[in-house]
Amino acid sequence: MDSYQTISHQPIIVSRRSSMAERQAALGHIYHQTLERQPYAFERKILATAEKDFLKDKIGVRRFLKELGHSEVYLNAFYYNVSNVKFLDWCFKHFMGRALQGQTEIQLYCGILAQQGVKPLITAILDSEEYRKVFGCFTVPYPRQSKYYESPKAYLESQFLNHEHFGQRGWAVPTMYWHQLGLNCDAGVCRRPEEKEGLNPVVATRDEELGSKLLAALRALDPSQARHAIGSLSPTEREALRQVIR
Repeated sequence: MDSYQTISHQPIIVSRRSSMAERQAALGHIYHQTLERQPYAFERKILATAEKDFLKDKIGVRRFLKELGHSEVYLNAFYYNVSNVKFLDWCFKHFMGRALQGQTEIQLYCGILAQQGVKPLITAILDSEEYRKVFGCFTVPYPRQSKYYESPKAYLESQFLNHEHFGQRGWAVPTMYWHQLGLNCDAGVCRRPEEKEGLNPVVATRDEELGSKLLAALRALDPSQARHAIGSLSPTEREALRQVIR
């Protein structure tokens, strides 16, 4: 059985006293947390220098995460083929161990991504006060729970995150938005709550076309406009959008 099949929710700390075996194990957990898998052979070559420095104690966990997050390995997997908001959703789950919490946070970090670029975004997350307080320089990020939440919605989103299986987070809609659309995506496939397993409702061609246009428009919107756009959809438009996301 893959030793990283179930991600640890317990802190894994790498210090100067850690043995080579402990560092290698921590490296595996870092990859499982951030890439949601172990690197392929050709990806190992790209990360070879950073891996060597980490295993030889030249750099700590946070510095290695920066190298990984800035690399083509991470960007190819999560950045180039998705919207900015979805990429930000992944970054917070991978590096912060939690879901995004509110439009203010989305706007702040999407602004960094749009104005400064992807590498400054990842650096901003890893250099943030929250990251430093929770993980510091030597703790491997992990899905985490807070004692206090800003709202019931933030609590529910964190619960969804902690129960999601890696590789089943969806490729189109960020966590916050599929909640707003009334979709159930916690099993890896987005469904309407009333849908039963095995049922495949027939959707008219015109509704599919409408849903495709709506989804494309939603992805193109500035994050500050997306919430308003979802709220302004008619029941027919929401249904069409749900169908195309499925």
